Amino acid sequence: MPDQFLYAVEVIINGLMAGVLYALVALGFVLIFKASGIFNYAQGVMALFAAMTLVGIQKGQIPFAKLINTVMGTELEHFPWTVPVIPAIILAFGVMILFAIIVEKYILKHLVNQPEIILFMATIGLAYFMEGFGDIMWGPEIKKLDVGLPQGGSFWIEDMTIGLGGENFYGFFIDKLDMVATVVAILLVAALTIFSQYSKQGRALRAVADDHQAALSVGISLRFIWVLVWSIAGFVALVAGIMWGAKSGVQFSLSLIALKALPVLMLGGFTSIPGAIVGGLIIGVGEKLFEFSIGPLVGGATENWFAYVLALIFLVFRPQGLFGEKIIERV
Repeated sequence: MPDQFLYAVEVIINGLMAGVLYALVALGFVLIFKASGIFNYAQGVMALFAAMTLVGIQKGQIPFAKLINTVMGTELEHFPWTVPVIPAIILAFGVMILFAIIVEKYILKHLVNQPEIILFMATIGLAYFMEGFGDIMWGPEIKKLDVGLPQGGSFWIEDMTIGLGGENFYGFFIDKLDMVATVVAILLVAALTIFSQYSKQGRALRAVADDHQAALSVGISLRFIWVLVWSIAGFVALVAGIMWGAKSGVQFSLSLIALKALPVLMLGGFTSIPGAIVGGLIIGVGEKLFEFSIGPLVGGATENWFAYVLALIFLVFRPQGLFGEKIIERV
């Protein structure tokens, strides 16, 4: 079997894995947009903040330690304990639920029926506030996130595939963390789909997404639904933060993964959970294959712009995305 074909297969597999990580971030955007019509610019910063909070809880770091030390003249750093992984994740999720309650009470409640641009600008302000608040709370330095996820390539897969090609093919290099992320994403999407289709709260969420006023008229609490969906989006941000943080460290650039989710949303549609997954896979595979086949001919670095060019093409010919709902306005 030609080694170049096998390398292309390896690129496709790794593209699928990368696409799953993009889709994890896009899921948070979809959930909030479906329930409230808000494009949440702060979703990437939510992933950063959730990951920072998880690391701080794990290590027993005292929140606002530097601020307290500056004001009080103390030298506080850590509590005399650390927290195991599972309780730390639960506590970090609790912080994201508290964040959702605060956002609904002090921001969303006061912006009901405001134009969409006002809500969008509010999430931009929220993003910058959360970023600065996270730095003050946990410190701006790069943090190592260790929750026991496997790292590096799978030697078993490499050994099993080394004999498929010629002497120039050394086996598939598949990152074990990407494989775990794929399994987690599949379970998360399945759980969200079941929740949306079969639970009382899920049906209420879909009713709010269809028509806010009609949902209110049948007794559905809009405020509760907003807290619920922002809490779920916070959990999705926590999962994405764990995967990306374990892969590249918890640092400022983690918040920029939201920019990578934008082409995913344009392809899959802003209102479709399956669309976020399919869009992520298309972007992941497309950018890897394009870099593999065309990149060497144009000097490389095509991954940085390929997704946005593909999204632009979709905007021209199918602006609602592959799975998005077509909006018809009657005048």
